[in-house]
Amino acid sequence: LFQILGAVILGFGIWILADKTSFIAVLQMSSPSLKTAAYVLVGVGALTMLMGFLGCIGAVNEIRCLLGLYFTCLMVILITQVSAGLVIYFQKEKLKEEVAHIIENLIENYDPLKDDQRNLQDVWDYVQRQVACCGWTGAQDWENNRILINQSMTEYPCSCSNSSNNLQVDSGFCKLDVPVNSTATYADWPVHEQGCTDGVENWLKDNLGVILGVCTGVAVIELLGMILSISLCKNIHSEDYTKVPKS
Repeated sequence: LFQILGAVILGFGIWILADKTSFIAVLQMSSPSLKTAAYVLVGVGALTMLMGFLGCIGAVNEIRCLLGLYFTCLMVILITQVSAGLVIYFQKEKLKEEVAHIIENLIENYDPLKDDQRNLQDVWDYVQRQVACCGWTGAQDWENNRILINQSMTEYPCSCSNSSNNLQVDSGFCKLDVPVNSTATYADWPVHEQGCTDGVENWLKDNLGVILGVCTGVAVIELLGMILSISLCKNIHSEDYTKVPKS
């Protein structure tokens, strides 16, 4: 059971590192803290699998030191997880500001002709299409984009479009149908009104029960492992060599 748990944690960490088509990829490619957290998850998952293996050996062969090591490692992992959860909870506003800053910089420097940022920009386009949103707080965020400023706002991000005419255009900028040499604002764009921050928050609220359920389940399994290991350890009696007859 604990090896399965370790495999789940390990797989979750690998998924964060490998995911290139969701909002996770935007954060992972922009913020080193998320990448570090993914590596921590990979390490915790691998350690949990190893500890599950050692715990099985200790239980079958009644080796107290392995059971004690298993208990200690599970306790450290559980304390680390609880501490990480508390840090995220109490620092959520700071994390939200950091994410907003990352997205604002991405939007400001968005350039379809830059190959070095193509992956990150494609992921953000994917997020805007899937969530049906535009910008972080709203379409007005795109008014800070340098290319759109040079075009007098007569172009707009295609991935924000709510028009059926642009459904086949996945990325880059689309031309607004306005007279030549005229100017426009984001209010003239045929784009979604909702900002992506609202879409992401709504997704988190809709899935909060699942997230809390998984975290609670993991914690309960770890607590059961600690209880079982310490019980087995107490029930294993060491040999009393003082009763061995002397030759």
